[in-house]
Amino acid sequence: MKRNIRYEKEFTHPPEKIWKLISDSELLAEWLMKNDLKPIVGHRFNFYTKPAPGFDGIVYCEILEVIVNKKLVYSWKGGPIKKPTTVSWTLEKIPGGTKLIFEHAGFEGLGPVAVSFLLGRGWKKNIYKVFDKRLSEVGL
Repeated sequence: MKRNIRYEKEFTHPPEKIWKLISDSELLAEWLMKNDLKPIVGHRFNFYTKPAPGFDGIVYCEILEVIVNKKLVYSWKGGPIKKPTTVSWTLEKIPGGTKLIFEHAGFEGLGPVAVSFLLGRGWKKNIYKVFDKRLSEVGL
């Protein structure tokens, strides 16, 4: 059993603004989780949230790819997800704004696929609702 999460959305904001929202540790903490992300290939970082049964509250990550204002990719592992999955943010400049392509890929097995449905709802809420509000607040 395998599953990937994928969302696409167009924004009326430049790629630089969306980049800041997904790559600045402080801004990321405001809409996702506390973290120590630095957009540098090879940097290991964590997201921190409330622990739950079978989950220590830490998502263990590593930056895999960085193309400033275009692409950010990192591994994601925590709780029942023992094999790292991959989170990819791709920003494409389009007339009047930016097309965001988000993918959280590599869920394999019953537990991780079940978790992917919970994560998918959270990612969708952030991308389709929270981003609009936050983007209007993010200065460059």
